[in-house]
Amino acid sequence: MWKPACNRVMVCLVLCLMVMAIAGTVRADETVPHVVFLTGEDPHNYEAHETVPAFAAWLEEEGLFRTTVSVGEGPLNAHHFPNLDAVADADVLVIFFRRRAVTQEQLDIIKAHLAAGKPLVGIRTANHAFSVHEDPETGLPDGHVAWWEFVSDILGCENRGYGPVEPGTSVTPASGVADHPILEGATPLEWHSAGNVYLVAPLLDDEAQVLLWGEVEDRKEPIAWTRTTDDGSPVFYTSLGHPSDFDVPQFRRLLVNGIRWAADKTTQ
Repeated sequence: MWKPACNRVMVCLVLCLMVMAIAGTVRADETVPHVVFLTGEDPHNYEAHETVPAFAAWLEEEGLFRTTVSVGEGPLNAHHFPNLDAVADADVLVIFFRRRAVTQEQLDIIKAHLAAGKPLVGIRTANHAFSVHEDPETGLPDGHVAWWEFVSDILGCENRGYGPVEPGTSVTPASGVADHPILEGATPLEWHSAGNVYLVAPLLDDEAQVLLWGEVEDRKEPIAWTRTTDDGSPVFYTSLGHPSDFDVPQFRRLLVNGIRWAADKTTQ
């Protein structure tokens, strides 16, 4: 059963203690896909260090997926993800963090997952996950690298800015996608998110399939879509992911379906 928002912090504290105790191990049931979540804490990452562990714990409780959660450590320009070796065993990699520079070794682990054609799911700030602004005089700390091309090459978009915060976003389905497996059961497909819309239109990938639109004032932006990378990785991305979105059943179903869709693509 999903934990309501009022219990989110307590759930995450318990889960973090469990993660530290078991060093990121996953459930023994090998019949369900293994999903690795990479996230981090900073004031502009929408409390993902709380919502992601709680969501992963719920997925485990429901028996939907085996999960490993890695909450990054250190400054944004010299970041480290504990237990990143788990990515080698991941059926699906989920990214929800912003503007991190990691070591070349850690970035190579992530790139190897994608070069093998394995799937990725991106949530909200993933559209600037490795987009780190370097110090004009000193650059990045030794051994740490950015990956600005992640946004264009993997997500198939460009980060063009952000809509106004106060109005939030009106969510509506794209035309002709009602039968898409990622939207199955995510009803009603029209709701309001407290998170502001991300500006990405037009998408760089002409073949990307838009599933949901976000509207605010006079703007209409893609906020959920699928695509396939040049290396064959199935990608599902949504710019939803405000903390309150996780309390919306349609959003949780969207993420579950998106992860399952990505995992199923690799077995076809």
